[in-house]
Amino acid sequence: MADTSTTRGSGGSGGPISGLDERLDGFLGLVALVLAVNVAGAVPAVVGGPDSAWFAALTKPAIYPPSWLFGVVWTGLFTLSAVAVWLLVRAEPSRARRLALGAFVLQFAVNVAWTPTFFAFQRIAAALAIVVVLAVLLAGTVVAFARVDRRAAALLLPYLAWVCFAAVLNYRFIALN
Repeated sequence: MADTSTTRGSGGSGGPISGLDERLDGFLGLVALVLAVNVAGAVPAVVGGPDSAWFAALTKPAIYPPSWLFGVVWTGLFTLSAVAVWLLVRAEPSRARRLALGAFVLQFAVNVAWTPTFFAFQRIAAALAIVVVLAVLLAGTVVAFARVDRRAAALLLPYLAWVCFAAVLNYRFIALN
């Protein structure tokens, strides 16, 4: 078996992601990514989510799903996202891979910004702007992932669909409140 340590993480055209390529490559890496993405995605909701008097007083749109569904859906979407990232980590280092992973980090940071904007700061219009930017960034992330691994891109499609729904839902909150 060939030694891949000189190609993976050697600083070639794609370079490693923080030197973690080999540690995230196996099953334990997959588990670590799933946990990390889910925890990072859940922290804003735990710190300042929908359990407030302000949110309870808002008129909910007719398309507002049952509250319990959000945790189930986001856990599933974050898990699919982590698997998609794991597939990219396993790909050969390249400029396309580095750009795709960077796009993921950027859209994820925007995603995490939505919850405090909507719930803690009670800025529904600003949250709508954030979710629209998120949808655009996520669409670009899907394209970037497809250039490296089409399976990884496909795993992000339910996330993109949910974010588009979230944008409509966010707009309906503005219209009703």
